[in-house]
Amino acid sequence: MRRGDGAPGALAGGDPEDGGVLKEGFLVKRGHIVHNWKARWFVLRQNTLLYYKLEGGRKVTPPKGQILLDGCTITCPCLEYENRPLLIKLKTRTSTEYFLEACSREDRDAWAFEITGAIHAGQPGKVQQLHIQRNSFKLPPHISLHRIVDKMHDSATGIRPSPNVEQGSTYKKTFIGSSLVDWLISNNFAANRLEAVTLASVLLEENFLKPVGARSTEAVRSGDLAEQFLDDSTALYTFAESHKQKISLREDINLSTMELSGTVIKQGYLAKQGHKRKNWKVRRFVLRKDPAFLHYYDPAKEENRPVGGFSLRGSLVSALEDNGVPTGVKGNVQGNLFKVITKEDTHYYIQASSKAERAEWIEAIKKLT
Repeated sequence: MRRGDGAPGALAGGDPEDGGVLKEGFLVKRGHIVHNWKARWFVLRQNTLLYYKLEGGRKVTPPKGQILLDGCTITCPCLEYENRPLLIKLKTRTSTEYFLEACSREDRDAWAFEITGAIHAGQPGKVQQLHIQRNSFKLPPHISLHRIVDKMHDSATGIRPSPNVEQGSTYKKTFIGSSLVDWLISNNFAANRLEAVTLASVLLEENFLKPVGARSTEAVRSGDLAEQFLDDSTALYTFAESHKQKISLREDINLSTMELSGTVIKQGYLAKQGHKRKNWKVRRFVLRKDPAFLHYYDPAKEENRPVGGFSLRGSLVSALEDNGVPTGVKGNVQGNLFKVITKEDTHYYIQASSKAERAEWIEAIKKLT
């Protein structure tokens, strides 16, 4: 969330240092001593990236820590953790490394762009160059496609195909489009996402890769060369020599896989009240349609499996009052709250980081109920 997109009242309220905020929102940070992962509220200023602990839906002041951006270097995408593909790595002037995980590729790239701009804030030429890079394309000369493909097959540092689901069918030995784009950039075969997409399209055109499933196949049929490859987390591809192996939905896919087979409509970090202890924790929420489900994930865990979720068919969603603590909410949690009541009459209490974000989630969920 950029400042001006709707400052998160329950999270940003009461901070005397609110001025000069460039961007703020949830990121998941790796610990320094114990390498566990915890959600923190990050606030980006021109020279510093602050992060806060959350208690009861509010950020705890003073900040838990800060990252000094002067002399800092940024790596994005960072592929050092196989199960965390949406990482940014910051390395300070004193060689301290910070690993930060976003909830989506778009969110990660937005954070990386703003942080990079803050690092080079005293160098107007660098900032202008960033904007030019965002909107320009140059394919690197003398690319050896065979060398790229050989490295893609490397067992240690290459692309690792795995089973993926699209529209209810499982495809073995596949990878998603956005992962390949990240890999091409990380291995210096491309300087930006546009260049990586075009390079991946060339690999398709030269039959090193094959599309798998409806989305990627349709793009190859209808798009120009630079548009044939999809930088998307739902578009599937495979190496040409290991084409798709389709598995019957009825035979091999359990109910949870059916729930997860829908198209992702929206995702982001939200705070949720627990059902038993009634404590509040940050979760990564993913909204899907066909079938309509809302799942939530624990960002501290390595495996990409939801810790909970529910069908939206027959559900009710509504905003809760911002003045005082609403009925059903435990603790002194107030502001930007909304409630989802399932068909089975289970109540979920959720907190967004701004009124605008809450309205967006409510509108998106209502369309699927």
